[in-house]
Amino acid sequence: MRKIDTVPPYLLGLRLTGRRVVVVGGGRVAQRRVPSLVAAGADLMLVSPEVTPSLEDLITGGQVRWERRPYATGDCAGAWLVQACTDDPKVNAAVAAEADERQTWCVRADDAEASAAWTPATALVGETSVGVLAGGDPRRAAGIRDAVADGLRDASIESRHSRHKPVGVALVGGGPGDPGLITVRGRRLLALADVVVTDRLAPRLLLDELANDVEVIDAAKIPYGRSATQERINELLVEHARQGRFVVRLKGGDPFVFGRGAEEVLHCARHGVPVTVVPGITSAVAVPSAAGIPVTHRGVSQEFHVVSAHLAPDASGSTVDWAALGRSRGTLILLMAVERMTLIAAALMRYGRSPDTPVAVIQDGTLPGQRALTATLDTVVDEMTAQDVRPPAIVVVGDVVDVAREVDLMRADMGQGP
Repeated sequence: MRKIDTVPPYLLGLRLTGRRVVVVGGGRVAQRRVPSLVAAGADLMLVSPEVTPSLEDLITGGQVRWERRPYATGDCAGAWLVQACTDDPKVNAAVAAEADERQTWCVRADDAEASAAWTPATALVGETSVGVLAGGDPRRAAGIRDAVADGLRDASIESRHSRHKPVGVALVGGGPGDPGLITVRGRRLLALADVVVTDRLAPRLLLDELANDVEVIDAAKIPYGRSATQERINELLVEHARQGRFVVRLKGGDPFVFGRGAEEVLHCARHGVPVTVVPGITSAVAVPSAAGIPVTHRGVSQEFHVVSAHLAPDASGSTVDWAALGRSRGTLILLMAVERMTLIAAALMRYGRSPDTPVAVIQDGTLPGQRALTATLDTVVDEMTAQDVRPPAIVVVGDVVDVAREVDLMRADMGQGP
């Protein structure tokens, strides 16, 4: 085998918007290459007798033009870039030869040595593009690419004092509790913060990763205990942002799901402070999932309702239609319901839910101390009292609870752990 030329390649970022690109081949290699070419805005023509389902989806959507036939001489005409991706070396060689004759760069997927150009292992992190070539070794290139991209995502290789540092406020959903469940973008912005205003339910372990000079402000809202008013939290965001500091408002779950995130955005907007909203994984869905409970299941439940139960069903300020929820057969996911489950269970049964309806209660979901109990609508309050359930806990009402039980029984029969 001949050794690949040791002369280093010249790296170049191609701006392909509106420019003709030809891909020959419709298999797995093309399936990997085509989406990035589409994302780059290329006027893309695909030549192949057959294509994978994923490529067909792009074709049907009008993002790729498909010539449903084998490669023919002349297909490279007018192209700025050609990719030879068939599983036939002779066809790839012919495509490369035509492209070379037309002075068009061509990437041969099957033979790095014979290829006029190489496709780097790439990643896009925010506005930063990462491209890595490793002497024709794609696995090594991918490994280096991943390491660099991870460093950019968690900001471990980007200074908080960089000229690309964000401004204003970032409203970041931290997820249901497990620090590994924050989004990549949320973690990156958190690492760039000058000030972090954090909630009680935000992933606390993430705070240990912050630099020593980051100011952490505890804005906890502890049920029946100490809490910062929402008005004061709003003021803090604007005060620090106006001092030129990048502020991350770190919340549990998703900031727009019972998180008062929109109130904070509105307050910042009124004072001219830019806000970036980073969605988070809501505990309403993630915590039941962590306990093995699907919120929907074919043939069981085609709908689910997420309810804030911080007000009792008969409270004058409640906007929840408990009568409709009682009549519904969909899954109910109740947040902030621990202190009011006696009234809630009674209301649901009064409005039509069967006393035998399965119920699950998950405390400290996704965290090491997660624990769950199962009961029925008429026994759940007694079970919660017996097991001393405390907030934060999520209550799931509906037949989907039995799906998790069925899975557990199957695992037990097969000698598998939970």
